[in-house]
Amino acid sequence: MFTGLVQTMGTISSMLKEGSGRRLGIDAEDYASDVTIGESIAVNGCCLTVVQVADNTLTFEAGPETLNRTNLGALSAGDVVNLEKSLHVGDLLGGHFVTGHIDAVGELHLREDDEEWSMCSFRVPAELTIQMISKGSVAVDGVSLTLVDVTEEHFTVQLIPHTLAQTTLGALSPGGLVNIETDILAKYAQKAFTGEAP
Repeated sequence: MFTGLVQTMGTISSMLKEGSGRRLGIDAEDYASDVTIGESIAVNGCCLTVVQVADNTLTFEAGPETLNRTNLGALSAGDVVNLEKSLHVGDLLGGHFVTGHIDAVGELHLREDDEEWSMCSFRVPAELTIQMISKGSVAVDGVSLTLVDVTEEHFTVQLIPHTLAQTTLGALSPGGLVNIETDILAKYAQKAFTGEAP
């Protein structure tokens, strides 16, 4: 479980084919110093297990399901990703409950910059917007954000200067692909009212 508060950004140093999956090496500078093998880290919001720690590099394995359902398969060496360690019992929950299980890949449709702020519109499958409401929460590439407007296949969020500076969303351009996870509480509510799992 995560909060959607990105702790640092890392740079992909290697992306190697491993059977039907891939082995990712991510340079995380001082962030890697207290990470242990077997620990869960959200990489662009996707929960992955650390399989190796060497100096400042964290290594993960991503299977075909992960590569198909997230934007990780489209990344290559030199790309930057958001990183967050898993939530511990008793930690402050500053964002919202983020599971690290990506629902779909979305696309930045429109970005309007206003000095240090940005309003971003993302295109997503219609089955996801059913689980969204204005002022609710969504995780975009692992970043906990507050929804502004929601339509059938789009949602908008306003990004504050801190988010733009401290996450990969600051460099995101229209057409960019992002991992989307809707609020777990919305999924339970949908199940309760419709009797069907999302």
